[in-house]
Amino acid sequence: MKQIYFLLVLLVGVVIVSGCSVGGASSDRGELKPVAQRVFRATTPYGMVYIPGGSFLMGQTDQDITFASVSQTKQVTLPSFFMDQTEITNAQYKMFVNWVRDSIAVNWVNDPKYYIQPKGAAANASSTKYINWDYVKKFPLWGKGKGKNLVNPNATKLQGMFYQGDDRLFNRDEIDVRLLRYHYDVMPLRDAANARNNKSIKRSDLIVRDTVPVYPDTLVWLSDFAYAANEPMVQAYFSHPAYRNYPVVGVTWRQAKAFNYWRSRYNDAYKDKIGQSTSHRQPYELPSEAEFEYAARGGRIGNDYPWGGPYIKNAKGCLLANFKPGHGNYSDDGGFYTVNVKSYFPNDYGLYNMAGNVSEWTESAWDESSTTFVHDFAPSFTYNAKATDPEVLKRKVVKGGSWKDIGWFLQNGHKTYEYQDSAKSYIGFRSVTNFLGRDINDKR
Repeated sequence: MKQIYFLLVLLVGVVIVSGCSVGGASSDRGELKPVAQRVFRATTPYGMVYIPGGSFLMGQTDQDITFASVSQTKQVTLPSFFMDQTEITNAQYKMFVNWVRDSIAVNWVNDPKYYIQPKGAAANASSTKYINWDYVKKFPLWGKGKGKNLVNPNATKLQGMFYQGDDRLFNRDEIDVRLLRYHYDVMPLRDAANARNNKSIKRSDLIVRDTVPVYPDTLVWLSDFAYAANEPMVQAYFSHPAYRNYPVVGVTWRQAKAFNYWRSRYNDAYKDKIGQSTSHRQPYELPSEAEFEYAARGGRIGNDYPWGGPYIKNAKGCLLANFKPGHGNYSDDGGFYTVNVKSYFPNDYGLYNMAGNVSEWTESAWDESSTTFVHDFAPSFTYNAKATDPEVLKRKVVKGGSWKDIGWFLQNGHKTYEYQDSAKSYIGFRSVTNFLGRDINDKR
C-alpha cells in the first residue's frame, strides 16, 4: 500500500514539473529569452595598450612662437580604445611585405599543394583558390630542397619575380618590388550613412577598391635631404637586421592604410611566432588626430609634451626624446637618425615615442577649420580622396614630430600635414583598434 502511495505522489510531481515547463520560458507568452552567446571578456591585443576613455582639452597649450597653430583649443571626449605601444617596426611591416610576396609567389608556382583543397560539394561551388599557409610555412617557397647543396625546387617558376635583363645587377636574383601590390575592398561606413536615403545608389557604388604597392620607398633617405650622404640608410635601413626594431619609414598614408586592412584580416596560420589573442576581432586603423593627441598626453591635463612638463630635459639634463636639440646637432639625444622604438621612457599610458623619433600618420584629413565643425564626442574628420581629386583634398594630418625636428614641433597639440601619396624618411605610423564596452575593468 505504501508503494502505491509513493508512486502516486511521484506521478503528481512529474505532472506539476511538466506543467511548469509548458507554461514557463518555452511558452509563447511574450517572455524575452536572450539569444545564447559566449561569455566575452576584453583582452588587450598583443603589443597594444589600453587607453581609458575620458575628456581633454585638445589643441595648442604653448605660445605659438612659429605662427603654425591653425586650430582653436576645444574640449572633447573619447571612448576607450587600444593603441600600439610603439611605432610599427621594420620587422612588423616586413611581415606584410613577405605575406604579399608569398601570395604572389604561390600563384607563380601554381602547385595544388600550396592551396586548400575543398572536398565534396564545396569543390565545385567556387573557382576561388585559398592559400594553405600551413603548407607554405612547412615548405617555404624560397627555401632550398631537402639535403645539402640543393637548389630551390621552385626556382625556375619564380624567375619571373626577379628583376630581368638590364635591370639585374651582377646577375643576382633580386625580387622586383614593383610586383608587390596588395588589393583590398572596403565599405566606408560614413559614406554608407550619408547615402542611406538615396535609392539610386547601389551598395557596389560605395565600396572602395584599391591596389597599393607595399614595399617602402627606401630612396627617401636621399630624396628628403639635398647634399647629405645617406646612401648607407638607403641600402640597409629596411633590410638589415640591425634596424629590425626601428620604426618603418618611407611608407605613404595609403600604404599604412593597406597594412591595417591586411592586419585586420590576414590568415591566423601566418601570424608571428609570438602569437596574438584571437578574441579581438575589431578592425585595426590609423588613429584619428584626437585619439593620437589624447593618448600622447597620457591622462595629464594641459601638458606640453607626452612626459609631462614644459621641458625637453629631465632633472639630470638628459633629453627625453629623439629630435634635433640644436642647429645641426642630432646626436645629443643618443640618436643620429631614428632609434629603437622602445627608446626613452614611455608616457603614463605606457606608449613609447609619442613625440620624436618619427612623425606619424593619422586617419584625419587636414582642414584648417576642422576644429570648429567636428563633434565634441569622438571628433573625426576624414575624406577618402580619389586619384582624380585635387591635391588639396589629399592632405592628411601628421602628429608627433620627428628626429629631424626641433623640440617645439614635438608638442602634443602641434600638427602638420603631408599628402597621402608622399613617403618620407621621418614619417611612420602606429595602429589603434576599438574597445567594446565602457571600461576594461567592467564585468560583462
